[in-house]
Amino acid sequence: DRRIRKLANALVDLGVAKGDRVGVIGWNTYRQFEMYFAVGGIGAVLHTINPRLGPENAAFVINHAEDDYLFYDTTFAPLVAALKPHLKSVKQYCLLTDSEHAGEAGKGALLYEDLVAGAAEAFDWPDFDENTAVAMCYTSGTTGDPKGVVYSHRALVLQAFAAGLPSSLGLKEGDVLLPVVPMFHVNAWGVPFSGPMAGAKLVMPGPNLDGASLHALFEAEGVTCTAAIPAGHQL
Repeated sequence: DRRIRKLANALVDLGVAKGDRVGVIGWNTYRQFEMYFAVGGIGAVLHTINPRLGPENAAFVINHAEDDYLFYDTTFAPLVAALKPHLKSVKQYCLLTDSEHAGEAGKGALLYEDLVAGAAEAFDWPDFDENTAVAMCYTSGTTGDPKGVVYSHRALVLQAFAAGLPSSLGLKEGDVLLPVVPMFHVNAWGVPFSGPMAGAKLVMPGPNLDGASLHALFEAEGVTCTAAIPAGHQL
């Protein structure tokens, strides 16, 4: 995809290197979907952060992961502002929006759409071992400090295959898949990968996760498959 290649170039231009941790606090949107592919594609590690952790636990996981970069949606600008004094490793902050919608939240941060717009389209994807780290997430800290899990490229490929099997979501070409399960929750069960693998259309709900908004989106987009978790359950 053109925008994913442009983002990959933007990340390299920003200084993101193989093994660097790129944190993201975001809703299920096309921008975070692009990060899923571009960050891992250049050999870096995407750290999806649960915004429901609260400032103390969120600061803990960002510092423990040693995130080098932090991307976040405008909704979470107040959380990031509260976190900044406690973060030890983050070198750059990037708001997942454009200049038209950044407002006060954009002060002191890069803007995602500016990065993408200014990057070249062609990108030569590097080769690396399938066991290279590609993603990480943490538990919610219900028993002591949150615990981190790191996924390899091989693990995510296998997860994507498993998620699409008939005994699981049973995805096929022509399906319309809407992941309600957050993209910070075990990589949204792999559906950002298994959906495209199967040829399904992905519909991202963003922050509008109430019943009425989801129902309207299901009807408008002709959603044939969705995935969600019980309210209050977190990872």
